[in-house]
Amino acid sequence: MTQSVFRDGLLAGKVAFITGGSSGINLGIAEAFVKAGAHVTINGRNVEKLEAAVKGLQAHGSARGVAADVRQYDAMAQALQGTRDAHGEIDILVCGAAGNFPAPAVGMSSNAFRSVMEIDVLGTFNTCRAAFEHLRKPGASVINISAPQAYLPMALQAHVCAAKAGVDMLTRTLAIEWGGAGVRVNSIVPGPIDDTEGMRRLAPGDDVREKLIGSLPLGRFGTKQDIAQLALFLVSDAATYVTGSLMVCDGGQSLLGSGLMLRAMGV
Repeated sequence: MTQSVFRDGLLAGKVAFITGGSSGINLGIAEAFVKAGAHVTINGRNVEKLEAAVKGLQAHGSARGVAADVRQYDAMAQALQGTRDAHGEIDILVCGAAGNFPAPAVGMSSNAFRSVMEIDVLGTFNTCRAAFEHLRKPGASVINISAPQAYLPMALQAHVCAAKAGVDMLTRTLAIEWGGAGVRVNSIVPGPIDDTEGMRRLAPGDDVREKLIGSLPLGRFGTKQDIAQLALFLVSDAATYVTGSLMVCDGGQSLLGSGLMLRAMGV
């Protein structure tokens, strides 16, 4: 990642817990938080990937990893308690664990649909619910990672559309319920972000990639740093009056509707 636009030490002494943190935009957020001085715990299911990610993060600051499945409430409660025991009160929660694959509704099994719903919606609820007792204080911040499919119906993405719409409504509901405790809850809605598993699945091949880039208003894919910088803003003192917001960071993709990506994919 290039140099952050935020001051050094922005999150000095803060404690952050990030699900899905061993890869993609969530790892990018974790790196930005570590560089900003936070003690970061990343969570994932793949122990090998988790250990490799932690090793990379530790080159920049304080990081640890914990393997747990977001679909299992007790596992997440234990993981969060371990973070509290290691570093103290938790200040920041990022729920980024997600599942995605392109498939038509009639070509998708019930198990496949349920898997994405459980990882995205149930996993976000489990993590937020288990974290609340550690977060309930003024200044605490939750970020849920959403997607444009939450409000743009998209062919081959029925499971993701349903799941991310659920995540966004959970974000808004928790913002209402937890505001009195001082906890802010927001969603980040990334668009097409380069060098991520999601884009490798949704835009495979140079032809699809070039068509999609050419039709984006800003004329480029986003970067993991674009999302990380938005996350830094949301957890900083610059955003103390921001809660229940769905912060879109997509280069203008959603302004053109879901047909943009579908045409690029040849659907």
